[in-house]
Amino acid sequence: MKQLRLLHLLLWLFSALPFVFIISTASYAEDTPFRIEFVTNYKSFQFKAQEELIKKSKDIMPDEIQSLINDAMSADISQGQRMFMLDAANAMASGYNHYHGGGKKLLRKIGKLIKNELEKEKAKNAELMKWDSEERFLGNFVMKTYEKEMVEKGLAPVIYPHWVHRIWFECKVCHQDIFIMKRWRNDITHKKIEAGQQCGRCHNGELAFGTNENCDRCHLAGKPEADRLHDASRIDHKAIKAVADKVGAEWHADKLSNGRLPVDRFGFIDWLNMKRAGVFKPIHSLDGNYEPEIRDNMILFKSKSKAKNILFSHNVHSSWIKCSSCHPEVFTKSLTNNVKMVRMSKGQYCGHCHGKVSFTFADCTRCHIQEKGVMIEGALLHIGQPKKKKKKKTS
Repeated sequence: MKQLRLLHLLLWLFSALPFVFIISTASYAEDTPFRIEFVTNYKSFQFKAQEELIKKSKDIMPDEIQSLINDAMSADISQGQRMFMLDAANAMASGYNHYHGGGKKLLRKIGKLIKNELEKEKAKNAELMKWDSEERFLGNFVMKTYEKEMVEKGLAPVIYPHWVHRIWFECKVCHQDIFIMKRWRNDITHKKIEAGQQCGRCHNGELAFGTNENCDRCHLAGKPEADRLHDASRIDHKAIKAVADKVGAEWHADKLSNGRLPVDRFGFIDWLNMKRAGVFKPIHSLDGNYEPEIRDNMILFKSKSKAKNILFSHNVHSSWIKCSSCHPEVFTKSLTNNVKMVRMSKGQYCGHCHGKVSFTFADCTRCHIQEKGVMIEGALLHIGQPKKKKKKKTS
């Protein structure tokens, strides 16, 4: 069990380092042997080597982490780079705290810096709220980090429609190997795309249209042509089928009622309904040798309100995403996660996806469907965090 916990921590450390070491390509402090080895291990998934590196580096890790924090707060880097580097410092500090203790102060410091940066970004984007209407369809988002540069080139920001891509690809195709599943953390640039990274993994002129073929195919924000990305009823079945055939996915429009995508009462696509009906079959990976890891257990969440209980299916969720997308950064491996609606509404726990790219919490009956008092054979019981005992007042 101890070895399993260590493996889970190392998996998080690897998934929490979402960059190809930015420090080595910019004018920051010189790369140290520790930094180089840390990143090398990360890139090659050398879990045991990473564990040994952290174990033997107790004396130097506080300085290494602080140095990375200092580099992250340099004035001459972009917001995206800063967030990448703070995430890396957080990963290092977590490993240091786990194996050596004493890293909580660093973690708190990094946490405050990340919070401050997010607040700055929020304020900065206040002026950009004009793009909110473009994100009205669940899963769409406007890529506006470099809006100034795009405007100078006469381009509108890019609209990325998650829902269209989801027809051909499981979420695990891109997350976490190509994109970390956190907005503003991927620092998407045209230069990286042209180099075959990020969107360029597919949009290379072979698997999908190239990024230099027709700029307006992506740079659509604010244009009438973007309307089709906000309305699932306007889907072009012929075009969807052509792409599906090309990438190795399946699309069977004949299995749809009246040719329309099924939607819930809020107008959002019911993907599980379509999947079970065999309407579509997305691919699991861009690697033909990939073997998906599917978990098949269930967790019963008892509702404290009048609403029915929730029966969480690992099978359903792990068919879409990788375990590392949720564990242990979003949910710990225990059954004591303090899952509450108020926390989810702020993007924690289930809110990491739901309300952003998956159906919203407004539709309570999508989850609260399990009758109370009914025992589910084989289901694990969510315990939640125990209530803290009130301290007795001393006279």
